Amino acid sequence: MSVIEKVFKAYDIRGLYGEEVNEDLAWKIGHACAQFLRSLLSGYERGQASSNRLVVGRDMRPHSKPLQDALIEGISASGAGCIDIGECDTPMIYFAINHLGACGGIQVTASHNPIEYNGFKISGYRARAVGWDTGLKEIRHIVSTLRRMPRGASLGEVGEMDLWEEYRAHVLRFLRTPRPLKVVVDASNGMGGKMFPAIFDETDLEIIPLNFEYGGDFAHPPNPLVEANLEQTKTAVRRSRADLGICMDGDADRCMFVDETGQTVGCDLMTALLSRHFLREHPGSMVVYDLRSSRVVPEEIRAAGGVPRRERVGHAHMKKAMADGHGVFGGELSGHFYFRDNYNCDSGAIAFATAASVLSATEQPFSELISPLRRYSHSGEINFQVEDKQGKMKEIAETLSDAEIDWLDGVTCQYEDWWVNVRPSNTEPLLRLTLEARDEDLLDQKLEQIKQILGEPVDH
Repeated sequence: MSVIEKVFKAYDIRGLYGEEVNEDLAWKIGHACAQFLRSLLSGYERGQASSNRLVVGRDMRPHSKPLQDALIEGISASGAGCIDIGECDTPMIYFAINHLGACGGIQVTASHNPIEYNGFKISGYRARAVGWDTGLKEIRHIVSTLRRMPRGASLGEVGEMDLWEEYRAHVLRFLRTPRPLKVVVDASNGMGGKMFPAIFDETDLEIIPLNFEYGGDFAHPPNPLVEANLEQTKTAVRRSRADLGICMDGDADRCMFVDETGQTVGCDLMTALLSRHFLREHPGSMVVYDLRSSRVVPEEIRAAGGVPRRERVGHAHMKKAMADGHGVFGGELSGHFYFRDNYNCDSGAIAFATAASVLSATEQPFSELISPLRRYSHSGEINFQVEDKQGKMKEIAETLSDAEIDWLDGVTCQYEDWWVNVRPSNTEPLLRLTLEARDEDLLDQKLEQIKQILGEPVDH
Protein backbone atom coordinates (compact mmCIF):
# COMPACT_ATOMS: atom_id res chain seq x y z
CA MET A 1 0.00 0.00 0.00
CA SER A 2 1.39 3.41 -0.99
CA VAL A 3 1.55 6.31 1.47
CA ILE A 4 -1.21 8.12 -0.41
CA GLU A 5 -3.47 5.05 -0.20
CA LYS A 6 -2.70 4.70 3.50
CA VAL A 7 -3.51 8.25 4.60
CA PHE A 8 -6.81 8.66 2.71
CA LYS A 9 -9.47 7.39 5.15
CA ALA A 10 -13.25 7.10 4.89
CA TYR A 11 -13.91 10.66 6.11
CA ASP A 12 -10.60 12.52 6.10
CA ILE A 13 -6.85 12.34 5.42
CA ARG A 14 -4.62 11.41 8.36
CA GLY A 15 -1.19 9.98 9.17
CA LEU A 16 2.11 10.40 10.99
CA TYR A 17 3.66 13.77 10.35
CA GLY A 18 6.89 13.55 8.39
CA GLU A 19 6.59 9.88 7.42
CA GLU A 20 3.10 9.93 5.88
CA VAL A 21 1.77 13.50 5.98
CA ASN A 22 4.21 16.22 4.94
CA GLU A 23 4.36 19.59 3.17
CA ASP A 24 4.67 18.01 -0.29
CA LEU A 25 1.44 16.06 0.26
CA ALA A 26 -0.24 19.16 1.73
CA TRP A 27 0.57 21.16 -1.42
CA LYS A 28 -0.89 18.42 -3.63
CA ILE A 29 -4.01 18.14 -1.47
CA GLY A 30 -4.54 21.90 -1.69
CA HIS A 31 -4.18 21.87 -5.45
CA ALA A 32 -6.39 18.79 -5.88
CA CYS A 33 -9.12 20.05 -3.53
CA ALA A 34 -9.29 23.39 -5.33
CA GLN A 35 -9.70 21.62 -8.66
CA PHE A 36 -12.31 19.20 -7.38
CA LEU A 37 -14.41 21.55 -5.23
CA ARG A 38 -14.65 24.24 -7.91
CA SER A 39 -15.69 21.63 -10.49
CA LEU A 40 -18.76 20.78 -8.37
CA LEU A 41 -20.22 24.28 -8.56
CA SER A 42 -23.11 25.04 -10.86
CA GLY A 43 -22.67 27.73 -13.49
CA TYR A 44 -24.50 30.24 -11.29
CA GLU A 45 -22.42 29.36 -8.22
CA ARG A 46 -19.20 29.57 -10.19
CA GLY A 47 -20.19 33.07 -11.24
CA GLN A 48 -20.21 34.29 -7.64
CA ALA A 49 -16.87 35.88 -6.78
CA SER A 50 -16.75 34.38 -3.29
CA SER A 51 -17.39 30.83 -4.48
CA ASN A 52 -14.02 30.69 -6.26
CA ARG A 53 -12.25 30.74 -2.88
CA LEU A 54 -11.50 28.08 -0.28
CA VAL A 55 -11.36 28.66 3.47
CA VAL A 56 -8.38 27.17 5.30
CA GLY A 57 -7.79 26.80 9.06
CA ARG A 58 -5.59 24.77 11.34
CA ASP A 59 -5.46 23.23 14.80
CA MET A 60 -2.80 23.76 17.46
CA ARG A 61 -0.35 20.95 16.57
CA PRO A 62 3.23 22.21 16.13
CA HIS A 63 3.35 21.03 12.51
CA SER A 64 -0.08 22.39 11.50
CA LYS A 65 1.27 25.82 10.46
CA PRO A 66 3.87 24.53 7.94
CA LEU A 67 1.29 22.10 6.56
CA GLN A 68 -1.24 24.92 6.23
CA ASP A 69 1.31 27.12 4.45
CA ALA A 70 1.99 24.37 1.89
CA LEU A 71 -1.75 23.70 1.53
CA ILE A 72 -2.43 27.38 0.77
CA GLU A 73 0.43 27.44 -1.73
CA GLY A 74 -1.11 24.46 -3.54
CA ILE A 75 -4.57 26.05 -3.61
CA SER A 76 -3.17 29.30 -4.97
CA ALA A 77 -1.11 27.47 -7.62
CA SER A 78 -4.35 25.95 -8.93
CA GLY A 79 -5.71 29.43 -9.64
CA ALA A 80 -8.20 29.41 -6.77
CA GLY A 81 -8.37 32.06 -4.09
CA CYS A 82 -7.84 31.22 -0.44
CA ILE A 83 -8.90 32.74 2.88
CA ASP A 84 -6.76 31.85 5.89
CA ILE A 85 -8.80 32.08 9.11
CA GLY A 86 -5.90 30.89 11.27
CA GLU A 87 -6.02 28.68 14.34
CA CYS A 88 -9.58 27.51 14.96
CA ASP A 89 -11.84 24.62 15.87
CA THR A 90 -13.07 22.53 12.94
CA PRO A 91 -16.73 23.73 13.20
CA MET A 92 -15.49 27.28 12.60
CA ILE A 93 -14.48 26.14 9.11
CA TYR A 94 -18.08 25.07 8.45
CA PHE A 95 -19.29 28.45 9.65
CA ALA A 96 -16.75 30.34 7.55
CA ILE A 97 -17.60 28.46 4.34
CA ASN A 98 -21.25 29.43 4.69
CA HIS A 99 -20.66 32.92 6.07
CA LEU A 100 -18.33 33.78 3.18
CA GLY A 101 -20.04 31.74 0.45
CA ALA A 102 -16.81 29.85 -0.30
CA CYS A 103 -16.71 26.76 -2.52
CA GLY A 104 -15.33 24.70 0.35
CA GLY A 105 -12.76 24.54 3.09
CA ILE A 106 -9.94 22.50 4.60
CA GLN A 107 -9.00 22.18 8.26
CA VAL A 108 -5.48 20.98 9.07
CA THR A 109 -6.04 18.62 12.00
CA ALA A 110 -5.69 15.06 13.22
CA SER A 111 -8.64 15.49 15.58
CA HIS A 112 -8.33 13.01 18.49
CA ASN A 113 -5.08 11.34 17.34
CA PRO A 114 -1.78 11.65 19.26
CA ILE A 115 0.41 14.73 18.79
CA GLU A 116 2.68 13.08 16.20
CA TYR A 117 -0.24 12.77 13.74
CA ASN A 118 -1.73 15.34 11.43
CA GLY A 119 -4.12 15.50 8.51
CA PHE A 120 -6.91 17.30 6.67
CA LYS A 121 -10.69 17.51 6.96
CA ILE A 122 -12.31 18.65 3.71
CA SER A 123 -15.72 20.23 3.19
CA GLY A 124 -17.49 21.35 0.02
CA TYR A 125 -19.86 24.17 -0.86
CA ARG A 126 -22.19 25.01 2.05
CA ALA A 127 -19.91 22.79 4.19
CA ARG A 128 -21.22 19.59 2.63
CA ALA A 129 -19.27 16.56 3.82
CA VAL A 130 -16.48 15.26 1.58
CA GLY A 131 -15.91 11.59 2.37
CA TRP A 132 -14.63 8.65 0.35
CA ASP A 133 -17.85 8.32 -1.67
CA THR A 134 -18.42 12.07 -2.00
CA GLY A 135 -15.04 13.25 -3.25
CA LEU A 136 -12.05 11.83 -1.38
CA LYS A 137 -11.63 9.06 -3.95
CA GLU A 138 -11.46 11.63 -6.77
CA ILE A 139 -9.18 13.93 -4.76
CA ARG A 140 -6.82 11.02 -4.07
CA HIS A 141 -6.65 10.29 -7.80
CA ILE A 142 -5.79 13.92 -8.60
CA VAL A 143 -3.14 13.96 -5.84
CA SER A 144 -1.50 10.86 -7.33
CA THR A 145 -1.05 12.66 -10.68
CA LEU A 146 0.42 15.93 -9.36
CA ARG A 147 3.97 17.16 -9.11
CA ARG A 148 4.67 20.10 -6.82
CA MET A 149 5.48 23.32 -8.68
CA PRO A 150 8.31 25.57 -7.52
CA ARG A 151 7.45 28.27 -5.01
CA GLY A 152 6.33 31.46 -6.68
CA ALA A 153 4.02 29.83 -9.22
CA SER A 154 1.00 31.37 -7.51
CA LEU A 155 -2.09 32.51 -9.37
CA GLY A 156 -4.91 32.69 -6.85
CA GLU A 157 -5.25 35.51 -4.35
CA VAL A 158 -4.53 34.67 -0.69
CA GLY A 159 -5.96 36.69 2.18
CA GLU A 160 -6.38 36.46 5.95
CA MET A 161 -9.57 37.04 7.91
CA ASP A 162 -10.50 37.14 11.60
CA LEU A 163 -14.04 35.78 11.98
CA TRP A 164 -14.14 35.24 15.75
CA GLU A 165 -16.64 38.02 16.44
CA GLU A 166 -19.08 36.71 13.83
CA TYR A 167 -18.55 33.10 14.90
CA ARG A 168 -19.17 33.97 18.55
CA ALA A 169 -22.45 35.67 17.68
CA HIS A 170 -23.52 32.62 15.66
CA VAL A 171 -22.82 30.11 18.45
CA LEU A 172 -24.39 32.27 21.17
CA ARG A 173 -27.71 32.23 19.30
CA PHE A 174 -28.05 28.72 20.79
CA LEU A 175 -27.35 29.77 24.40
CA ARG A 176 -30.13 30.88 26.74
CA THR A 177 -29.38 30.81 30.45
CA PRO A 178 -32.29 31.82 32.72
CA ARG A 179 -30.07 30.87 35.67
CA PRO A 180 -26.26 30.84 35.95
CA LEU A 181 -24.43 27.52 35.73
CA LYS A 182 -21.07 26.29 36.96
CA VAL A 183 -19.40 24.19 34.26
CA VAL A 184 -16.17 22.19 34.10
CA VAL A 185 -14.67 22.26 30.61
CA ASP A 186 -11.75 20.00 29.69
CA ALA A 187 -10.35 21.26 26.38
CA SER A 188 -7.92 18.30 26.18
CA ASN A 189 -5.11 20.76 25.26
CA GLY A 190 -6.87 21.17 21.92
CA MET A 191 -8.68 23.91 20.05
CA GLY A 192 -11.35 24.11 22.75
CA GLY A 193 -8.72 26.00 24.76
CA LYS A 194 -8.91 28.85 22.25
CA MET A 195 -12.56 28.53 21.27
CA PHE A 196 -14.13 28.42 24.73
CA PRO A 197 -12.79 31.72 26.11
CA ALA A 198 -13.40 33.44 22.77
CA ILE A 199 -17.07 32.45 22.74
CA PHE A 200 -18.26 31.82 26.31
CA ASP A 201 -16.40 34.44 28.34
CA GLU A 202 -18.77 37.20 29.53
CA THR A 203 -21.80 34.87 29.58
CA ASP A 204 -23.74 33.65 32.63
CA LEU A 205 -21.56 30.56 32.78
CA GLU A 206 -18.88 30.08 35.40
CA ILE A 207 -16.26 28.09 33.48
CA ILE A 208 -13.79 25.94 35.39
CA PRO A 209 -11.06 25.33 32.78
CA LEU A 210 -9.01 22.15 32.48
CA ASN A 211 -6.19 21.69 29.96
CA PHE A 212 -6.82 24.97 28.12
CA GLU A 213 -3.12 25.31 27.28
CA TYR A 214 -2.51 24.29 23.65
CA GLY A 215 0.34 24.03 21.19
CA GLY A 216 2.36 21.42 23.06
CA ASP A 217 1.58 17.85 24.07
CA PHE A 218 -1.65 16.46 25.55
CA ALA A 219 -2.18 15.91 29.29
CA HIS A 220 -4.34 12.97 28.26
CA PRO A 221 -5.22 11.66 24.78
CA PRO A 222 -7.72 14.11 23.20
CA ASN A 223 -10.35 11.42 22.70
CA PRO A 224 -13.32 11.89 25.06
CA LEU A 225 -14.90 8.58 24.01
CA VAL A 226 -12.29 6.75 26.08
CA GLU A 227 -13.64 6.66 29.63
CA ALA A 228 -10.19 7.00 31.22
CA ASN A 229 -9.77 10.39 29.50
CA LEU A 230 -12.78 11.75 31.42
CA GLU A 231 -11.29 11.22 34.89
CA GLN A 232 -10.01 14.80 35.26
CA THR A 233 -13.42 16.15 34.24
CA LYS A 234 -15.27 13.90 36.68
CA THR A 235 -12.97 14.71 39.58
CA ALA A 236 -13.24 18.46 38.94
CA VAL A 237 -17.05 18.30 38.66
CA ARG A 238 -17.38 16.57 42.02
CA ARG A 239 -14.75 18.74 43.73
CA SER A 240 -16.22 22.03 42.53
CA ARG A 241 -19.86 20.92 42.79
CA ALA A 242 -20.41 21.94 39.17
CA ASP A 243 -23.74 21.60 37.38
CA LEU A 244 -22.13 19.64 34.54
CA GLY A 245 -18.84 18.90 32.86
CA ILE A 246 -17.73 18.38 29.28
CA CYS A 247 -14.59 16.98 27.67
CA MET A 248 -13.74 17.95 24.09
CA ASP A 249 -11.63 16.28 21.45
CA GLY A 250 -8.60 17.85 19.78
CA ASP A 251 -10.38 19.89 17.12
CA ALA A 252 -13.42 20.63 19.34
CA ASP A 253 -16.09 19.25 17.03
CA ARG A 254 -17.10 16.63 19.63
CA CYS A 255 -17.78 16.65 23.33
CA MET A 256 -18.77 14.17 26.01
CA PHE A 257 -20.98 15.14 28.93
CA VAL A 258 -20.65 14.36 32.63
CA ASP A 259 -23.46 14.99 35.13
CA GLU A 260 -23.09 16.71 38.52
CA THR A 261 -22.36 13.36 40.24
CA GLY A 262 -19.44 12.66 37.89
CA GLN A 263 -21.27 10.04 35.81
CA THR A 264 -20.75 9.93 32.06
CA VAL A 265 -23.87 10.65 29.99
CA GLY A 266 -23.98 8.65 26.75
CA CYS A 267 -24.29 10.72 23.60
CA ASP A 268 -27.40 8.81 22.54
CA LEU A 269 -29.05 9.88 25.80
CA MET A 270 -27.98 13.45 25.05
CA THR A 271 -29.57 13.11 21.60
CA ALA A 272 -32.82 12.02 23.28
CA LEU A 273 -32.67 14.90 25.80
CA LEU A 274 -31.82 17.64 23.32
CA SER A 275 -34.41 16.38 20.82
CA ARG A 276 -37.17 17.52 23.18
CA HIS A 277 -35.68 21.03 23.20
CA PHE A 278 -35.63 21.35 19.41
CA LEU A 279 -39.02 19.69 18.91
CA ARG A 280 -40.66 22.16 21.29
CA GLU A 281 -39.45 24.93 19.01
CA HIS A 282 -40.02 23.02 15.75
CA PRO A 283 -42.87 20.55 16.33
CA GLY A 284 -43.25 17.71 13.86
CA SER A 285 -39.66 17.98 12.60
CA MET A 286 -37.37 15.11 11.80
CA VAL A 287 -34.50 14.17 14.14
CA VAL A 288 -31.66 11.99 12.80
CA TYR A 289 -29.80 9.47 14.95
CA ASP A 290 -27.20 6.85 14.15
CA LEU A 291 -28.17 3.20 14.33
CA ARG A 292 -25.91 2.44 17.32
CA SER A 293 -28.11 4.64 19.53
CA SER A 294 -30.42 3.35 22.24
CA ARG A 295 -34.09 2.70 21.46
CA VAL A 296 -34.69 5.51 23.94
CA VAL A 297 -33.84 7.96 21.15
CA PRO A 298 -36.67 7.17 18.70
CA GLU A 299 -39.05 6.65 21.62
CA GLU A 300 -38.31 10.14 22.97
CA ILE A 301 -38.49 11.74 19.53
CA ARG A 302 -41.92 10.26 18.89
CA ALA A 303 -43.11 11.18 22.40
CA ALA A 304 -42.08 14.79 21.69
CA GLY A 305 -44.04 14.82 18.44
CA GLY A 306 -41.06 14.43 16.11
CA VAL A 307 -40.17 12.05 13.30
CA PRO A 308 -37.16 9.81 14.05
CA ARG A 309 -34.80 8.86 11.22
CA ARG A 310 -32.30 6.06 11.79
CA GLU A 311 -29.14 6.55 9.75
CA ARG A 312 -25.73 5.06 8.94
CA VAL A 313 -22.75 6.01 11.08
CA GLY A 314 -20.60 8.90 9.88
CA HIS A 315 -20.90 12.64 9.34
CA ALA A 316 -21.38 12.35 5.56
CA HIS A 317 -24.48 10.19 6.04
CA MET A 318 -25.81 12.24 8.95
CA LYS A 319 -25.42 15.59 7.16
CA LYS A 320 -27.05 14.26 3.99
CA ALA A 321 -29.99 12.83 5.98
CA MET A 322 -30.40 16.16 7.78
CA ALA A 323 -30.45 18.04 4.47
CA ASP A 324 -32.69 15.56 2.63
CA GLY A 325 -35.33 15.47 5.38
CA HIS A 326 -34.88 19.05 6.60
CA GLY A 327 -34.02 17.59 10.01
CA VAL A 328 -33.89 19.99 12.93
CA PHE A 329 -31.26 18.08 14.93
CA GLY A 330 -29.14 14.95 14.82
CA GLY A 331 -26.83 13.00 17.10
CA GLU A 332 -24.27 10.23 16.92
CA LEU A 333 -22.99 7.93 19.64
CA SER A 334 -19.50 9.27 18.88
CA GLY A 335 -20.31 12.75 20.24
CA HIS A 336 -21.07 14.53 16.96
CA PHE A 337 -24.27 16.61 17.16
CA TYR A 338 -25.80 18.26 14.08
CA PHE A 339 -28.04 21.34 13.85
CA ARG A 340 -30.34 22.65 11.12
CA ASP A 341 -29.46 26.22 12.08
CA ASN A 342 -25.76 25.40 11.82
CA TYR A 343 -25.92 24.44 8.14
CA ASN A 344 -26.69 20.80 9.12
CA CYS A 345 -23.15 20.62 10.52
CA ASP A 346 -21.78 19.30 13.80
CA SER A 347 -20.41 21.55 16.52
CA GLY A 348 -19.05 20.86 19.99
CA ALA A 349 -19.64 24.47 21.01
CA ILE A 350 -23.29 24.46 19.92
CA ALA A 351 -23.92 21.06 21.54
CA PHE A 352 -22.60 22.49 24.79
CA ALA A 353 -24.60 25.74 24.42
CA THR A 354 -27.81 23.77 23.82
CA ALA A 355 -27.21 21.45 26.78
CA ALA A 356 -26.48 24.44 29.03
CA SER A 357 -29.71 26.08 27.86
CA VAL A 358 -31.75 22.94 28.63
CA LEU A 359 -30.21 22.57 32.09
CA SER A 360 -30.49 26.27 32.91
CA ALA A 361 -34.21 26.24 32.10
CA THR A 362 -34.96 23.83 34.95
CA GLU A 363 -34.14 23.57 38.65
CA GLN A 364 -33.55 19.82 38.27
CA PRO A 365 -29.97 18.57 38.41
CA PHE A 366 -28.54 17.07 35.24
CA SER A 367 -28.64 13.52 36.63
CA GLU A 368 -32.40 13.76 37.23
CA LEU A 369 -33.02 14.91 33.66
CA ILE A 370 -31.10 11.91 32.36
CA SER A 371 -32.33 9.28 34.84
CA PRO A 372 -35.63 8.46 33.02
CA LEU A 373 -33.64 7.85 29.83
CA ARG A 374 -31.50 5.11 31.40
CA ARG A 375 -34.18 2.48 30.89
CA TYR A 376 -32.15 -0.03 28.85
CA SER A 377 -28.74 -1.64 29.24
CA HIS A 378 -26.36 -0.65 26.45
CA SER A 379 -22.96 -2.15 25.62
CA GLY A 380 -21.39 0.83 23.91
CA GLU A 381 -19.24 0.01 20.89
CA ILE A 382 -17.02 -3.10 21.25
CA ASN A 383 -14.33 -4.06 18.71
CA PHE A 384 -13.47 -7.54 17.44
CA GLN A 385 -10.52 -8.37 15.18
CA VAL A 386 -11.94 -10.26 12.21
CA GLU A 387 -10.40 -10.87 8.79
CA ASP A 388 -13.53 -12.17 7.01
CA LYS A 389 -15.86 -9.36 8.04
CA GLN A 390 -18.61 -10.12 5.54
CA GLY A 391 -18.52 -13.82 6.39
CA LYS A 392 -18.92 -13.19 10.12
CA MET A 393 -21.78 -10.72 9.61
CA LYS A 394 -23.54 -13.27 7.42
CA GLU A 395 -23.04 -15.91 10.15
CA ILE A 396 -24.63 -13.60 12.72
CA ALA A 397 -27.61 -13.03 10.42
CA GLU A 398 -28.02 -16.78 9.92
CA THR A 399 -27.70 -17.49 13.66
CA LEU A 400 -30.31 -14.81 14.46
CA SER A 401 -32.52 -15.51 11.45
CA ASP A 402 -35.73 -15.21 13.52
CA ALA A 403 -34.94 -11.52 14.20
CA GLU A 404 -36.02 -8.48 12.20
CA ILE A 405 -32.86 -7.99 10.12
CA ASP A 406 -31.59 -5.07 8.04
CA TRP A 407 -28.28 -4.18 6.37
CA LEU A 408 -28.38 -0.37 6.57
CA ASP A 409 -24.86 -0.28 8.04
CA GLY A 410 -23.45 -3.73 8.70
CA VAL A 411 -26.09 -6.12 10.01
CA THR A 412 -28.72 -5.21 12.60
CA CYS A 413 -30.86 -7.92 14.25
CA GLN A 414 -33.79 -6.71 16.35
CA TYR A 415 -35.96 -8.53 18.89
CA GLU A 416 -38.61 -7.17 21.20
CA ASP A 417 -36.33 -7.09 24.25
CA TRP A 418 -32.87 -6.72 22.66
CA TRP A 419 -31.01 -5.80 19.46
CA VAL A 420 -27.49 -5.97 18.07
CA ASN A 421 -25.64 -4.16 15.30
CA VAL A 422 -22.34 -5.42 13.89
CA ARG A 423 -20.67 -3.23 11.29
CA PRO A 424 -17.26 -3.31 9.59
CA SER A 425 -14.46 -0.80 10.06
CA ASN A 426 -13.67 1.01 6.82
CA THR A 427 -9.91 0.86 7.32
CA GLU A 428 -9.05 -2.05 9.64
CA PRO A 429 -9.82 -5.78 10.04
CA LEU A 430 -12.34 -4.96 12.76
CA LEU A 431 -16.01 -5.53 13.36
CA ARG A 432 -17.70 -3.07 15.73
CA LEU A 433 -20.53 -4.41 17.86
CA THR A 434 -23.28 -2.49 19.67
CA LEU A 435 -25.88 -4.36 21.71
CA GLU A 436 -28.78 -3.21 23.86
CA ALA A 437 -31.15 -5.20 26.07
CA ARG A 438 -33.94 -4.65 28.58
CA ASP A 439 -31.56 -5.35 31.53
CA GLU A 440 -27.96 -6.21 32.41
CA ASP A 441 -28.56 -9.96 32.68
CA LEU A 442 -29.96 -10.21 29.17
CA LEU A 443 -27.22 -7.91 27.86
CA ASP A 444 -24.49 -10.17 29.29
CA GLN A 445 -26.24 -13.29 28.00
CA LYS A 446 -26.53 -11.99 24.45
CA LEU A 447 -22.97 -10.62 24.42
CA GLU A 448 -21.71 -14.10 25.27
CA GLN A 449 -23.80 -15.52 22.43
CA ILE A 450 -22.26 -13.10 19.91
CA LYS A 451 -18.75 -13.73 21.24
CA GLN A 452 -19.17 -17.38 20.26
CA ILE A 453 -19.15 -16.10 16.67
CA LEU A 454 -16.75 -13.13 16.82
CA GLY A 455 -14.30 -14.24 19.53
CA GLU A 456 -12.99 -12.05 22.34
CA PRO A 457 -13.04 -8.23 22.08
CA VAL A 458 -9.86 -6.24 21.42
CA ASP A 459 -8.81 -2.87 22.83
CA HIS A 460 -8.82 -0.18 20.16
